[in-house]
Amino acid sequence: MSELYELPNGWVYKQLDEIVFRMHQGVNTAADKVEFYSDGYPIIQSRNITSGELHFENIKYVNEEDWNLYEKKYKPKINDILLSNIGTIGKSIIVNQNDNFLIHWNIFLIEPQTELVSAQFLKVFLDKLDNDSYYDQFLKGATVKFVSKKNLASTLIPLPPLQEQQRIVSKLDSLFEKIDKAISLHQKNIDEADVFMGSVLNEVFEEMDGQYKKEKLEKFDRKMSAGGTPLRAKNEYWDDGTIEWFSSGELNQQFTLPAKERITDEGLKNSSAKLFSKGTLLIGMYDTAAMKMSILHTDGSCNQAIVGIKPNEDELNIFFLKYQLEYLKPKILEERQGVRQQNLNLSKIKNVEIELPPLPIQQKVVVYLDSVSEKMEKVKTIQKEKMESLKALKASILDKAFRGEL
Repeated sequence: MSELYELPNGWVYKQLDEIVFRMHQGVNTAADKVEFYSDGYPIIQSRNITSGELHFENIKYVNEEDWNLYEKKYKPKINDILLSNIGTIGKSIIVNQNDNFLIHWNIFLIEPQTELVSAQFLKVFLDKLDNDSYYDQFLKGATVKFVSKKNLASTLIPLPPLQEQQRIVSKLDSLFEKIDKAISLHQKNIDEADVFMGSVLNEVFEEMDGQYKKEKLEKFDRKMSAGGTPLRAKNEYWDDGTIEWFSSGELNQQFTLPAKERITDEGLKNSSAKLFSKGTLLIGMYDTAAMKMSILHTDGSCNQAIVGIKPNEDELNIFFLKYQLEYLKPKILEERQGVRQQNLNLSKIKNVEIELPPLPIQQKVVVYLDSVSEKMEKVKTIQKEKMESLKALKASILDKAFRGEL
């Protein structure tokens, strides 16, 4: 915790490592050179818990020999807490099933001393830390962020007696059930707006299918290319940089927002990074960001997981292209390859075929789709604002709970 405050009578501050039996990361499969199989004993990763529930989708397996080697230390027990530690930080679940599975290096296993702290109370506190962005102060790693065991172990927890812990958890469960239900309804409205927009795209481009000549994307921009990442170890490539440098996680709007990172001219010259001009369409290629798209709001660069394309505006309207690629997205994603993560590549993007009607028809389509999209975005904005208000209410309630004011 970043600040200490006076606790009610009977409460004490305890470090996390003082109230748990054990706390450690899972199997370091890279260091141990563990082989994976299509069947056997599952080993879960942080992505299998970040939704707040344990699931076994997109899972890897180890053989019986490795299971016997790792089971004692890395098989969670009921009421253990699993905390995502690398990449997506701070998401946690309580294990409530006695299935045979192991945890990967990107998960912390935390076994509470239940005579001191209930698993439910501890998880709620960990959720509060995540909500407060507490872990950000400890994040280490140039490209992959993580929290160390030392930092986690020294985290101070305001701890009431067990009976009070149970009362607080019960009260929070009751309040949060109502709030979460309201949040889910707003999310449903957002999802329905996206579905409606998708149906409009389908209607427009299915009607157009076969009426015009199809062309591959590479025809419209012979300089179409992926970006690159300057060496992180070279401070002169990053410090005081002025060139906006985007990652695929930032492709979330029609136009890019100011980039989270910038590179220098030296970084651009001494790497595979490219300088794309304002108005270039950036297209994500890797994993869950595949086919995420944004149009550059300024001249900028990007990493190797993104392709930049800027067609001649007298031949292909950039907004028409973006809408058509959104329509084609499900088909394009079927072309992804990879074992650890499903990726597209530059060649596959270049070979995507699009329908090319005359420019006046493209512009007419864009005007119509913009009008529908604007209405849907207004609906989504209202719903998101209401969701944020409810999340702020939850944060306020959590803050009161751990001050003994609930």
